[in-house]
Amino acid sequence: MIELYTFPEAFGLRNVSPFCLRVEMALKYLDIPFEITLEHNPGKGPKGKLPFIIEDGLIIADSEIIYQHLDAKSNGGLFGGINAVDRGRGYAFTRLVDDHLYWMMVASRWLDDAWFDNVRKGFFEAFPPVLRSIIGTVARSQVRKTYNLHGLGRHTIDEQRDFARRDLQAIVDGLDGGRYILGSQMTVFDFSVASLLAGLIDNQPATWISELAREYPALIEYAEGIQAEVGVYARAHP
Repeated sequence: MIELYTFPEAFGLRNVSPFCLRVEMALKYLDIPFEITLEHNPGKGPKGKLPFIIEDGLIIADSEIIYQHLDAKSNGGLFGGINAVDRGRGYAFTRLVDDHLYWMMVASRWLDDAWFDNVRKGFFEAFPPVLRSIIGTVARSQVRKTYNLHGLGRHTIDEQRDFARRDLQAIVDGLDGGRYILGSQMTVFDFSVASLLAGLIDNQPATWISELAREYPALIEYAEGIQAEVGVYARAHP
């Protein structure tokens, strides 16, 4: 049986990481037996992050690489029926959410002074108060450095909001009134997009980017529909 290592509940989400959630969605979609192991410390992963899976002693890290493993295991169950044009479109949307929207979600949690206490409570509550403060400060500094290296951290908050609005509107336009990213059928790319949107929309209390995401009814309907269809939800109490 596959063992999926993922973060514990935080911020009103039973799965605080969209990357962990999408792997869970893929496993459920493929009807592959698995069990979840909660891990507070992503540093214990083979690449210093979550998710990773263990199957018959084989350790596989990174959601996209896990996708490839599951596709091979299921004889094309994730990518086999997708043509080259649609695959390109799907990866374009995946890169938009993974490499742009995701980092604004992280920043909205970690770098907003008014919100950061929720991170301390959600991630570091188990540590003694003094250690909790030190670890939180060091981790926050690392997030700030990464965000600046990415480039988004060099922009004002208003400019970041504008980036987020354009990203969110691009997904709405890409859906074109439909239920799925690639037309009339749910695909693996819906797991990648919907997992990120669900983490934005259902985050509690709301961050600045959560508030923006909730301004788009089409995205709420889309994320809710994918979660319901596959039977895996981001929020702790669906």
